[in-house]
Amino acid sequence: MNKLLATLIAGLFATSVYAQTTTAPATTTTTDTTMSSGQSGAAGMTSTGDASADKKIVKADEKEAKEVAKQNDKINKAVNNANEKKAKAQDKAEKKVAKANDKVAKADADDKAKASAKAEEKAADANYDAQKTMIKADEKAQKKIVDANADKAKAHAKANEKRAEAVAEAHKDAAK
Repeated sequence: MNKLLATLIAGLFATSVYAQTTTAPATTTTTDTTMSSGQSGAAGMTSTGDASADKKIVKADEKEAKEVAKQNDKINKAVNNANEKKAKAQDKAEKKVAKANDKVAKADADDKAKASAKAEEKAADANYDAQKTMIKADEKAQKKIVDANADKAKAHAKANEKRAEAVAEAHKDAAK
């Protein structure tokens, strides 16, 4: 079970790292509302020809990048906290199991079977408690990751809105 949890967490971590390091192709005329990684859809955008509009676009990109970095920090912190909690829970369980096994080793020959049965029960309880703690830690981390990704998507949408407004303003000014 622990290997399964470790594999799932490693997969989640690899997915989030991949999502953070990939970039979408730059677009100049369309806005992308499906980007959940928080990467700017207009990163390579050419100049609109209007200095004011270009300045607004740059400002929107900077604000989005700042929010994405902030949310990535939150994600990393959540994952690290979950990993620490899980390591502590595993360590605690291992200590309980070792203590139970010590009692079995120290038991008289007549009491070995009884002590062994008790040790198995304590080991099962310790492993259950550890797994329960690990699941709660993962659940809490997942909630924080989902919230952070939602905030990144909102920042991306807001940046797209600001970019579109700036481009529309530039086109309106050019039409005058």
